[in-house]
Order: sequence, then structure tokens, then C-alpha cells
Amino acid sequence: ACAAQFCFFGLFEAMECFLLASMAYDRYMAICKPLLYTLIMSQRVCVQLVVGPYVMALVSTMTDTVLTFGLPFCGSNIINHFFCDISPLLSLACADTWINKLVLFTMAGAVGVFSGLIITISYICILVAILKIRSAEGRQKAFSTCSSHLAAVFILYGTLFFIYVRPGSGSSLDINKVISLFYTVVIPMVNPVIYT
Repeated sequence: ACAAQFCFFGLFEAMECFLLASMAYDRYMAICKPLLYTLIMSQRVCVQLVVGPYVMALVSTMTDTVLTFGLPFCGSNIINHFFCDISPLLSLACADTWINKLVLFTMAGAVGVFSGLIITISYICILVAILKIRSAEGRQKAFSTCSSHLAAVFILYGTLFFIYVRPGSGSSLDINKVISLFYTVVIPMVNPVIYT
């Protein structure tokens, strides 16, 4: 049960990062190349922008899951968390977890950096395009197209950086429990409100 929860949680988290990157690219095409949008964003490209994140997230998550659950666990095997997260899970391992942490850092870093770069580059181009729009109404319309997506990006990435990147992120599991509740329960509930 823990392995399935760990795998699905990692899969959905990585998919959300990659899908946010796909959405940023879609907004870039809509604002920066509106006349070519329907030509470039064909059904084939749209399918690739959806299937690609699923495949990349699956590869990343399965690698972490197989390595983590290949470790020997001893003791009570009770996780000090409300779901099967990586930090409390690795703290129960009886073996050296250095290689697991290295692979996790590499895979999570690749997911975060790759999707973050796509989002950042897309929005830099969008900002430049918005600043070139002469009418205030046109700028407002272009900005409103991106505002909900930017809100979702800042909420998700802000929370993930706070819990996993801040110094001493692995030491305070009680704080991590509260914060992880935010990005596993609150953010998915708020996303429909943000996008409407």
C-alpha cells in the first residue's frame, strides 16, 4: 500500500509540473504567435503535450519507487507522516540511503529544472510580447489569459520549494506534515477555483 501511494503521489506531482510547463508553452503560442497557433498547435502536438508529461513522470517516479522499496526496512515501519512521503520513508531504512537521495535529487531536480525552465522562458517571451501591445485592453486580455496559470505555478512551486529545497527540509517532519497537507489537499481543491 505504501509503495502504491508513494508511486502515485510522485507520479501526480511530476505530472503536474510537466503539465504546467505544457500549459505555459500553450499560452506562449497563443499570445506570441496567435496567427500560427492553430497550425503549430495541431491535435498531434496537443496529444504530445499531454502524453509527454505522463511518460516523463512515470519514468521519474518508477525509478524512485523501485530504488526506495528495494531498501531493507526495520523497526516499527510506522511513518511519522500522513502519507508515504520520501523523507519519513528513508528515515526508516536500515541501509545507507545515499544513492537513493542522489537519484531522488537528480530526478526531482530534472523535473523541477526542466519544467521550470520551460515555464520561465515561455513567460519571459509572453511578457515581452505583452509589453509590445499598444492598447491597455489588449495587454489586459493577454495578462488575464496567463494569470490563472501563473497563480497555479506560484502556489505549487512555492510550496514544493519550501518543503523540499529549504535548508534543513528533512529535519522537521512535523512542519513538513502540515505543509504537505497543503499541496496534497488544498492545492488540488483550489485549482478549479483558480482556473474558472
